[in-house]
Amino acid sequence: MRKTHITIALLTLTLSLPASAFNLGDLVKQGEKLLEQKPAKSAPSQTTGLDSATLSRGLKEALTIGGERAIARLSTKGGFLNSADVKIPLPGFLDTAGNTLRRFGLSSQVDAFERSMNSAAEQAVGEATPLFVDTISNLTLEDAQAIYNGGDTAATEFFQNKMSDRLGEKMRPLIDQAMAQTGVTRYYDALIDKASSTLPMLGAKKTDLGSHVTDATLKGLFLRLAQEEKQIRQNPLARSTDLLKSVFSR
Repeated sequence: MRKTHITIALLTLTLSLPASAFNLGDLVKQGEKLLEQKPAKSAPSQTTGLDSATLSRGLKEALTIGGERAIARLSTKGGFLNSADVKIPLPGFLDTAGNTLRRFGLSSQVDAFERSMNSAAEQAVGEATPLFVDTISNLTLEDAQAIYNGGDTAATEFFQNKMSDRLGEKMRPLIDQAMAQTGVTRYYDALIDKASSTLPMLGAKKTDLGSHVTDATLKGLFLRLAQEEKQIRQNPLARSTDLLKSVFSR
């Protein structure tokens, strides 16, 4: 067997050398050295042996569970309004003029409008779980491979970049319905009228409230989702299913 290996090694080496370099004794020695060399170890699998289908299911489950937790946090009373990092700001020129309006006696109108927007977001996001889960189902095996070895919020970032438009389209009707129930447009119109009459130099211009609230709601949802994903990746106690433990216990 060893002779066979030497012969193969010699043949390989011979074919790689110019004719002037042929020397049988040297070739034998070099062939023996080739046999003594240990094969290089292959690089460890980045997926820890898990197949693509399992990775995909694990990432979808992480996003689903993370999304459910994020939605639960945001849909409580004050989930948006009382959290500075997700609180929906005043739209358009009101975002910069809000404090000025308060100083001119419009605090109650500004606060009422702000509460109505954030309340609409809290109400609408509470209905978003089925839409969120349905959108997650569109992630592919290739998507899973692309994000598995990313950072602590790679799945959220990938999902946000690829699916936010689709999710926004599904969320918009819920936002519009919630805005109607919380009187967002009514409070907004009243505030704009007061601002125009009290401080006409501000040049009050109306904003597409539906788009403003929808975009801010999604921004808050993805921020909370990123926090939940990070927990699942870093904290074993946050991996509440066997699949999550299998995929994220690297």
